[in-house]
Parts: sequence; C-alpha cells; structure tokens
Amino acid sequence: MFQYFTPQQANRILGEVRRRFNNIVAIRDEVLELQQELQSIVDHDASLQVYIEKKQELNSALTRLYAAIEELEAIGVVLKSIDEGLIDFPAKRFGEDVWLCWKSGEDEVKFWHGKDEGFMGRKPLPVSDESLV
Repeated sequence: MFQYFTPQQANRILGEVRRRFNNIVAIRDEVLELQQELQSIVDHDASLQVYIEKKQELNSALTRLYAAIEELEAIGVVLKSIDEGLIDFPAKRFGEDVWLCWKSGEDEVKFWHGKDEGFMGRKPLPVSDESLV
C-alpha cells in the first residue's frame, strides 16, 4: 500500500514498525546462525541427510524473513537496511517527494532526507513543519 506520511502519522505507527522490525532482526539472526551451521556441516564432511535437513531449515528461515519484510513494507514504509536499522516513510515537502527517516533506537521519527539522498543526508525535522504532508 502506498501512502505519504506526515511526521505525526509516522510516529503514530512507529510502535508497530518497531515491533515488525525487531521480528525481522530476530529472523535475520536465525538465518545467519543457520548459515554458519550449514558451513560447519560442509567443513566437517557430515552426511548428506544432515546437510539437506539443515539446508531445508535455512530455506524456511529465509522464507520467513522475506515474508516479515513484506509484512513491514505492506504498511507503507521502506526497509532500507536491516544491519543499520534504517526505515523510511514516504512524504512530501513543499510538493517534492522526500523520505521521513527513522533509525532503530530512536524514540520517534525526527529526520527527513531527499529521495535521492541516503542516511548521510538526514536533516532534523523542525518542531512544527507545516511543509511536510
């Protein structure tokens, strides 16, 4: 679903965004662990049965990871980086497309950047920014 967010709307759904993002991080960590276990199986020349069972477990975790990302993005936000904890909300500023930017650990959405700028281009939202729609 596509929509533009105001800072107030973004902050209203931030709890849900945070919950879904934390779930993505947990699944990503599980995927990384399974990948290490699979590599260990290969390195130690385990049986094909053990390898295939672990590979199927990894495939299921990857499927859950992509499903969790789709569920997060279905509410209208864009996951920019799991590792850096970056999520953007589409917005308009003076009629121009921009991103409202949230980083994991922040209490609220309080930054924005142009659509072609990344995290390094973040600018603080003024206390009352009527220009963002």
